[in-house]
Formats: sequence, C-alpha cells, structure tokens
Amino acid sequence: MTTEADAESAHSYDLERLRRDMLHETAGEVDDSIPELAASDPGVCGIAIVDGEGDTRATADARLKFSIQSAVKPFVYALALRDGGESVLDKVGTEPTGEAFDAVRLESDTGRPPNPMVNAGALLTASLVDGSSPDERFDRILRGISAFAGRELRIDRAVSESEQLLGDRNRALGYLMRSAGTLSVSVDDAVSVYARACSIVVSAEVLAVMGATLAFGGRNPVTGVQVVPAKVVTTVLSVMATCGMYDGSGRWLRRVGLPAKSGVSGGLVAAAPRRLGLGVYSPPLDEEGNSARGALVCEHLSDDLGLHVFGSA
Repeated sequence: MTTEADAESAHSYDLERLRRDMLHETAGEVDDSIPELAASDPGVCGIAIVDGEGDTRATADARLKFSIQSAVKPFVYALALRDGGESVLDKVGTEPTGEAFDAVRLESDTGRPPNPMVNAGALLTASLVDGSSPDERFDRILRGISAFAGRELRIDRAVSESEQLLGDRNRALGYLMRSAGTLSVSVDDAVSVYARACSIVVSAEVLAVMGATLAFGGRNPVTGVQVVPAKVVTTVLSVMATCGMYDGSGRWLRRVGLPAKSGVSGGLVAAAPRRLGLGVYSPPLDEEGNSARGALVCEHLSDDLGLHVFGSA
C-alpha cells in the first residue's frame, strides 16, 4: 500500500510546474506512419498520476484523447496471461531485442516472438486472449482494457482502419509466425484484433489509472476491481521493465527505474509498484520511438519522488 509519506509527497508535487518546464523542450518528431498520428499537435503535454487510494492529480492536456497504440501491449499481455496461464510463457519470449519494435525477426531456435512488447509478440498475445472469433477476442480485450482504466473505452475507427490498411510489416510478422507454427489464427485475424487494440482511445489520465492498476497488484484503485491476479502483474511489470521502452529499455531502466510502455501516438504509461501509476501524453518522439517529453517527465518524477525501483532512498 501507499505509505502516508509517499502519498503526501505525490499530492504536494507541482505537476503543473513540471508541465510548464516540459513545454520548453522541443526535441522529437511526431510520428507520421498513419494520417491520424501525423495530424497530432506537437505542443501538447498532459501529465497525470494516480495513487493507491484512487486519488488522481492531472495537468492541463491530461484529458485530451488519443489512440493508445503500443502502450496497449502490457495490458493485452496481462489479459492473455489471465486467460492462458503458463502456456503463454511457452509461446512468447521475455528477452529484450535491441532492435526496432517492428523488426521482422523471431527467435532463431524457437520461432517465438522475442517478447510481448514488440509487434510480433503483441500480435501473438492478442491471438491468445480467449474468444472463438476475432470479434470475440477483441471484445474481451476491450472489456479488459476498460477494467484496467475503470471506465468504458471505445476505439477510433479511422485509426483502426489506417492501422489495418497500412500494416504491411505486421502482416509480414504474422506470415513469419504462421510459417514457424507459432501463430494459430489467420494473419488477417491477428492483424485485425491487434489494430483495433492499438486504436483504443485513452488520455494521460486514463493511462495513469491503468498504470496504477498494475502498480497495485492488478487491483484498480479507483474502482476496487481486481482486474488480473497479482501473479500476472509480477510477470507483466518484469517484462515492461526490461523490454517496454524499445531498444532504449536498458538506458531507461538505469535512468528512470520504472516499468513503462510507450506508444507512437506519444502516450506513455508507467507503474511505480505500491506507489503510483503515471500517464503522459506528448506526441513528439525521440529516436527510440518514445515520447521525448514523456521520458523527461518520468525521469524528473522518479528523481523527485524517489520512485526508482532499485533506489536506496
């Protein structure tokens, strides 16, 4: 549980000052892989934190809506683990890659995706959520993500259509996994479910609640609902810590020390175990594909609030 001192330090922290400081940072480029992302405002920066009592603190821009993109991956992984148990660990690896998130490559000796935080792994984990059809699997994913968020979520249909239309690398990964015998559903089915998952509409405030649900052992601190078992969360946070920030994950863990996941829309979700959940939205991305301002926000909060999981304070 959050200690009284932890809660007080988070409650008294000046998030708006941090946001104002971040607006002076102009590094990074907005992703243009689909038209909806290319149209994003580079001047936006929203920050939100949620503690163990469900108390939310948020800045301006924290309720702006955007598609979750790859920040959905740890939550889809959690839902697959909830449904499939240990068998999921046999089908998807847990090792960082040091390569791009959409690299067309599998483990050479097993034919598995290297981890669930890259596209190959997310395509596969989405296919492992229970359901007899793509629609049933996605409906279960949407209900699960909504439970993490503590509110009913929806998809952005324009984003979903663009993701499916322009998802050639994801199809290549799907066919590679089919040829290796790893993916049991059709490539079109896998891409359809994953594209829709990436198009779920969230905000920095929503991501903070989702991060807090992971931070507090799978229990949503706003609704009190146990979304996934604590054992599942342990696995998810471990993989987020080592693989969640693409090929910058090692530097991230050393510098920030928080399990986190970013998305190309500029969203970033992080979990400080037993302390708080954090959500940031700022579209310009750094060279690793992570929100440039979002990474700085997390670094400042980790230092100022002593959130580093390996910190001695």
